[in-house]
Amino acid sequence: MAAESPEPPPLPTALTEPWRVIGVGALLWLLATLAAFTVPALESWRPICLAGLATGVIGTSVFLWQRSAARRGARGAQTGLIDPPPTA
Repeated sequence: MAAESPEPPPLPTALTEPWRVIGVGALLWLLATLAAFTVPALESWRPICLAGLATGVIGTSVFLWQRSAARRGARGAQTGLIDPPPTA
């Protein structure tokens, strides 16, 4: 008789709501970019911070695109992007 594998616990709500994660990430990259452009010793951070901001914009755009496809019911769209999963 095979033993049932344990079911992992659900993620905390703060991690299942994408806008919190996106907002915190964007804020941190923005603060790092401001520091890179205002503190002369951090001048070498500038390209990395700009790349981080650009990556965030691209990632958020892909997320919004996938969420709109999920709402339309497109076949290739990711699942779970419309509403957060129900909590027990």
